Amino acid sequence: MIEVAAMSGSADRVAYVGVDPFEARSLTDGPGLPLRMAHRLLANTGARIRLVPGDAFTALARAANDLRGIDLIVVSACQDADSLARAWYYLPRMLHEGSLVLAEENLPTGGTRFRQVSVVEIAGLAADAAPRRAA
Repeated sequence: MIEVAAMSGSADRVAYVGVDPFEARSLTDGPGLPLRMAHRLLANTGARIRLVPGDAFTALARAANDLRGIDLIVVSACQDADSLARAWYYLPRMLHEGSLVLAEENLPTGGTRFRQVSVVEIAGLAADAAPRRAA
């Protein structure tokens, strides 16, 4: 993805943000890389790299206010469903008018595919995840 973005020439320098459990991965998360190794490998692309450790919710709760104007968000199908449901609350503040959000879905046949998540759907998911005040 970084190489494709760099070839488009639409920006001076590609910025990449990755959210991952890194060392805190569980067996259900599958294989992954330690944070330092991931950063070292991605830095070789020449992009500005920011890696945010944690599940989708805790990582975005910490970093979303600093992540503005994101062009492309790719959501992996292996995300914890509860964490992801709560994380949608933070996405609208990260997006701009031309942002593209792609969510990976598991197919019944065993493969996956990506689908575009509409602005209306993101707004609904964010509203569902918004903190509720007790009466």
